[in-house]
Amino acid sequence: MDKQSLINKTVETLRPFETSNLIETMQHLNVKLVFSHPAVLFLIVVIFFFGVIKRSKTALLGLFSLFSIALIVRYTMPSPDDSLSMASTLPFIGGGLLVGGVVIYFSLIKSD
Repeated sequence: MDKQSLINKTVETLRPFETSNLIETMQHLNVKLVFSHPAVLFLIVVIFFFGVIKRSKTALLGLFSLFSIALIVRYTMPSPDDSLSMASTLPFIGGGLLVGGVVIYFSLIKSD
């Protein structure tokens, strides 16, 4: 396998991880689509199980942050034909501050 074909194969493999493809996926993402993929479901269950059984506050806060940010991005990103406006940016900023505040409160301020 020559160098150019290896580069082309790598580019095609990493194409779904481009920013525009990730944003497109997040805009059309729904709960049914996420939970239909067994790898995602297995990863979420393992992190949740680890957080509950081992009582890991970090794992549970990470899972909370992941779900919250995905939800915020899903509902605040404009559709592909719309432009980004201040009205769609404010809920994103407010939601991000809220998620950050919850994570900071439970990880740094509230102790066991």
